[in-house]
Amino acid sequence: MGARGAPSRRRQAGRRLQYLPTGSFPFLLLLLLLCIQLGGGQKKKENLLAEKVEQLMEWSSRRSIFRMNGDKFRKFIKAPPRNYSMIVMFTALQPQRQCSVCRQANEEYQILANSWRYSSAFCNKLFFSMVDYDEGTDVFQQLNMNSAPTFMHFPPKGRPKRADTFDLQRIGFAAEQLAKWIADRTDVHCIVFAMTSGQMWNHIRGPPYAHKNPHNGQVSYIHGSSQAQFVAESHIILVLNAAITMGMVLLNEAATSKGDVGKRRIICLVGLGLVVFFFSFLLSIFRSKYHGYPYSFLIK
Repeated sequence: MGARGAPSRRRQAGRRLQYLPTGSFPFLLLLLLLCIQLGGGQKKKENLLAEKVEQLMEWSSRRSIFRMNGDKFRKFIKAPPRNYSMIVMFTALQPQRQCSVCRQANEEYQILANSWRYSSAFCNKLFFSMVDYDEGTDVFQQLNMNSAPTFMHFPPKGRPKRADTFDLQRIGFAAEQLAKWIADRTDVHCIVFAMTSGQMWNHIRGPPYAHKNPHNGQVSYIHGSSQAQFVAESHIILVLNAAITMGMVLLNEAATSKGDVGKRRIICLVGLGLVVFFFSFLLSIFRSKYHGYPYSFLIK
């Protein structure tokens, strides 16, 4: 049976091959070549992206903000592939331009970029660069840009949207405001907390832990101005907010639990006490920094 069945199977396979259309073999060959080409193109794109990111990381290791001319701008910002966000400051820093605002904005931009470069959150998903008018006139013309300074975010995919241009006229160019805007526009979630938390001022400005009066030796842990803060002040605010949060948790526990009524009453009183006392303490700190604020609660 086995010897007679083998020729029969070969004849059946031959008949199946005869039923294939005459032009199917060139089509299959073309399809195979197309798949090979697509695979090679994808590999080439991945290699190009790796080279771009490696170059950007090398520049970032030297300087927090790297300068770009027209060729670099088109290669690293405009041309795909790209899997990183790029913040670009368009400016005119040459003395003959007499742009004092450009110099002030550049100082804030340097503070922010240095803060990001030397933070533990630093990664290859966000870079800071600069295009000076005298080094990249063609870039200004390409973007129809006729004013400086201007901050723009170029996302990893697609074109920049309207919100990707920083509203400098309305918000100003303080490093803290730039940080909040960047955290809102980028996909780099690891920097959102670092740049928008209460520690941001300390991270960017590097203030002292506290201040000791040279005349009487008194130590101040709360800065008297709303435009600055000490490191200790951030820690104090953190503790106060944590205490208020704990009080709210206890109040919720007292209201929703089904335990002993007396125990729930004690939990409620403790929670209420935490919220009232520490909120009044927090409000008093706010009043000491924002002079003229009329409201207070328990503690003045």
